Amino acid sequence: MQRPNTPAEPNLKQLAMQAAQLLEKRRRRSRTPALAAAVITRAGVVWSGANGVRSRLDQTTVTHADRWHLGSNTKAMTAAIYARLVQADLARWDAPLRELLPDIAVDAAWDGVTAADLLRHRSGLRDAGLVDRHWIEAARHNPAAAASQRSELAARALARPPRSARDRFAYANANYVLVGAAIERIVGGTWEDAARTWLFAPLGMSSAGFGAPRGADPCGHSSGFLGVGVGAAVDPSSPQADNPAFMGPAGTVHMTLADQARFVRLFLSDGAGFLTRASASALTSPPSNDEHDYAFGWGVIQHRPWAQGPVLVHEGSNTLWHAVAIVGPQRGLAVLTASNAAGAGSRAAQGLALDLVRLYAGGQRF
Repeated sequence: MQRPNTPAEPNLKQLAMQAAQLLEKRRRRSRTPALAAAVITRAGVVWSGANGVRSRLDQTTVTHADRWHLGSNTKAMTAAIYARLVQADLARWDAPLRELLPDIAVDAAWDGVTAADLLRHRSGLRDAGLVDRHWIEAARHNPAAAASQRSELAARALARPPRSARDRFAYANANYVLVGAAIERIVGGTWEDAARTWLFAPLGMSSAGFGAPRGADPCGHSSGFLGVGVGAAVDPSSPQADNPAFMGPAGTVHMTLADQARFVRLFLSDGAGFLTRASASALTSPPSNDEHDYAFGWGVIQHRPWAQGPVLVHEGSNTLWHAVAIVGPQRGLAVLTASNAAGAGSRAAQGLALDLVRLYAGGQRF
């Protein structure tokens, strides 16, 4: 199928000016500390911008090189790592839980649940009663034990029958924690090491890391959920600066938007040779034709005119940051936005993403 052309070069400067205006307007209106965005085509990043300050405390202006916390947008990356293992004949999409976690006792009621079910949030797992506040607070203070905590969570979850019916979508971070634990058994190392080896390094995502970004980068700002004052900057070295490390496969990655764009471009080019076409199709195919459904780390909207086909969407937040990704594979257009605050920052990131889709899709609404 012939691919549509990207915007003509003479128009890009005008679009960039308008995009920068939209960015500044959304940031100022929301009063969020900082807001950043990138627009990606098959050729790469055609525009990026950042507006605001890294922290309400130091007022340093954000830059294009700053790193942003991606929250649950990490899930698509964990799924892609698993896809790479499938490509290497080290894993299977239909691998059952007993094969994925051979050292863990699995209740018979989990028979038939596969890696694909975990990745699509259709396993029967629920976070409630499993990933609760007490567990999270205890785990926060021992980040070095992340891998063993994933195993412990898997053992607790699978020792009893599923809490709900299988094959019914129910979003749960625990699904991806278990996938991370399975990856650790496949590669013989931590999920973090697998992410570096199988995804970050090969794609040149040199800014990628885990937890709250530290150093000369934005810091997250509280929405009040963690008991910190609303709008207060949270020290990135504090345990409260992110979810505990064991939740990494579900949502603790940070990086620049330029590096996130390297990942997103895979889905604009049938995997770009890094993922096979079969892998790219598997990662983006939900199990049904519902108008709104979930593939492997991506929400899927079956059709939007601006995208000339399906749209991949996801958002992520640890209540201190907010990130949005919108990808139109057939159109060859993607938008990324990020804020270093939730609440108003979330709404600003969401609104800006829709603004940029409309701008770069020739005025068509999302």
